[in-house]
Amino acid sequence: MTLTLPPKVTDRAYARLAEINEMTGESKALRVAIEGGGCSGFQYDITLDEPASDDVVLKGEGGVVVIDPVSLPFLENATIDFTEELIGARFVIDNPNATASCGCGVSFSM
Repeated sequence: MTLTLPPKVTDRAYARLAEINEMTGESKALRVAIEGGGCSGFQYDITLDEPASDDVVLKGEGGVVVIDPVSLPFLENATIDFTEELIGARFVIDNPNATASCGCGVSFSM
């Protein structure tokens, strides 16, 4: 049996998720998933969603992050963060499993 360690979620990401839920009046989880595609082979899909029964659920101050079991191995030991830069504000993933990524940080290869 192989144990896959879930990603870490920063306090800044949880805080931004809490702000989003407060603005929308909803209490959604941040879903982080991996899909095939993008310019590097895989791409991150980050949405607001309801947790599913088989999701890995990460709880922190201000929110919940969920990851489906298929995406979890791709995100082992990754860090989910929120950043605000001149190009915009967004959730970002620092993934040590990625061997290459595109310039926008949305797609990667392994």
